[in-house]
Amino acid sequence: MISTAIRVARVGSTAELAAAALMMLGYPALMLAALVPSVPTFAAAAAVTYLADHYLHHKGSYLINRLSKVRAGLSIRFLIRQLLLVLLLARLSLADDLIFYGAIAGFIAFYGLQAPHGALVTLIRNRRRMPVATRNVDLASRIRIPDAPPRPLLHRSAEKMLHLDLAAVTGVIVSAGMKSAAAGFIGIGVTLFLGCLYVLALVPYVRGSKIPPNAERVLAAVDGWLGEYRPQTALYFSGSKDSAYQVNMWLETMEQLDSRPLIILRERAVLERMAPTTVPVICVPGGVHLMNMDLSTVRVTLYAANVGKNIHMLRVPTMKHVFIGHGDSDKLASVNPFSKVYDEVWTAGRAGRDRYAIADVGVRDEDIVEVGRPQLAPIETWQGVPEGGRIPTVLYAPTWEGWDDNPGNTSLLLAGENIVRTLITADPPVRVLYKPHPFTGTRSAAAKTAHQRITALVEKAAAEARGPVDEAAQDAAKAELARIEARIAELSGTGAEKRDEAEATRDGVVDVAQHEELARLRAEWNDAYWRSFPAHQHRVIEGAEPRLYDCFNVSDAMVSDISSVVSDFIASGKPYAVTDSAELGEEEFKRQNTAVRAAVILSNSAAELGGLLAAVRDRAADPLAADRKELKRYLLGPDEPKSIEQFNTAVANLALKAQTRNLGQEARTAATEAELTG
Repeated sequence: MISTAIRVARVGSTAELAAAALMMLGYPALMLAALVPSVPTFAAAAAVTYLADHYLHHKGSYLINRLSKVRAGLSIRFLIRQLLLVLLLARLSLADDLIFYGAIAGFIAFYGLQAPHGALVTLIRNRRRMPVATRNVDLASRIRIPDAPPRPLLHRSAEKMLHLDLAAVTGVIVSAGMKSAAAGFIGIGVTLFLGCLYVLALVPYVRGSKIPPNAERVLAAVDGWLGEYRPQTALYFSGSKDSAYQVNMWLETMEQLDSRPLIILRERAVLERMAPTTVPVICVPGGVHLMNMDLSTVRVTLYAANVGKNIHMLRVPTMKHVFIGHGDSDKLASVNPFSKVYDEVWTAGRAGRDRYAIADVGVRDEDIVEVGRPQLAPIETWQGVPEGGRIPTVLYAPTWEGWDDNPGNTSLLLAGENIVRTLITADPPVRVLYKPHPFTGTRSAAAKTAHQRITALVEKAAAEARGPVDEAAQDAAKAELARIEARIAELSGTGAEKRDEAEATRDGVVDVAQHEELARLRAEWNDAYWRSFPAHQHRVIEGAEPRLYDCFNVSDAMVSDISSVVSDFIASGKPYAVTDSAELGEEEFKRQNTAVRAAVILSNSAAELGGLLAAVRDRAADPLAADRKELKRYLLGPDEPKSIEQFNTAVANLALKAQTRNLGQEARTAATEAELTG
């Protein structure tokens, strides 16, 4: 029942649900205490509402956001509490007492301070919001960007300002109980003094040297930097904050380009979630600002997603435009008709080319270039069945539910529990790693519920699993994890207060040595993570770390759905299974989906998992090994030359085409002008 209530209220824990219930009940209790009247009861109920409200804000509760949508926002809740306090005074026959009028006047004056406070906070934030935000771009030498105001001034500022009424409310309650106005006036005085002090503390940050340069100067500085850096290849990306992984997967590739790279983002939320990189990054939310930016040296622009804002770059004729996507799979998104707008479409292998030919969406075969998948370099190839008595590991990595209710989108709904239950009860045993897609449950409540049930299954099995445990080694690994995490936090600044956009832009030039150390530390963290728990222990893996490819490398097989995860896993050469959740039948399923042609095909009952487990334990029981090798080449291209070399060659060839086109345009323009002047 509690879990149902948590899900319905959309809160994160039992404590959060309790705080929400106490806050909701606190206000009726305040009214009842005011009407009775009872000063002790009112004081207790007021304390409960203050504490519960503060706790929910601290947790960032969804409920707080919903209350503001139904006209029960933060300011209203504080006002109601103050009005009920005035009602308490009236019911105590203090309506003719000075404290009654003092309370009314004090609360009105306090609310009068809310307007300048809110205006100043908004003005400071607006003036410190840059027209562009950058990383690894040296703007500090071109324009002066002042430090951000002290974080306590702006962080949760409305909540802090409103809580200053605590002194007044406490004083008035004491006066009501003691029948003396002194405590009330002292409390009101303290509240008004602190409120005025807060407002005055904000004033210096809206004028003079405390504010960043205007948009015109910032954009001029960016253009100056672009003119000096002269970028040649740009990665352009637009999307929601949850889609940041789509640009993150290309960062290492951009760092390895032979040409000068640049990353252009359109949403600040994506910039905040982007992984560290040494590549210069410019986030340009405004379309007009982007279209006026000097990108004349860029010859090739790469697009990781098909979105409407791509038009702001596609309009530039001096560069060639390439769709590289954010994964290679048989999903319909991989043959989107929108791809016709690009000069070229780059696929991993021959399969991508054939996919477009079969779909017949207008993408010409001569515009498709096979470049491999540079991101797959970290994936280790299969070394054969486990040796030395090691329990095999099977990764279950289902995709999310998608934007529609197509039963083929994900195995979670119909097959997920059957898959996990079969794996955790396998004999001989296997270890299960469950790593769901980051979007799981964001659109479908049923998918979220299925995910929660599967998580519970894995965690219960992990708690009951028995096997050899080297506690000393695990303790050492956990200590190593703590040390590495502390060092990563120190280097990345995650332990420090979050800077605002302007300050992050000013100081966002990466230290290359530090970046390399972070990469080394993350590799060490991954190694220590897998040693920090028994090799037989089942595991639910959510969040960014460990990464999906790290899970590939410690697994002996995988179960998944139709998605780019399958194509990526094929690079390992390991056995895999794919669920036919739409129940097309094995023959039709393989016909429609290239990536499953070397897979064990599962029905929703997961009864076929025995074939996958047999292949994991005995190479002789693996009839699909040769098929996987052939399919790997078809989907991902040849192993030689390396994918990053193929990618760089494709960039250079297309840049040459762009330059040839531009020189031709210049020659034609010059000839036309000569004819007109001749």
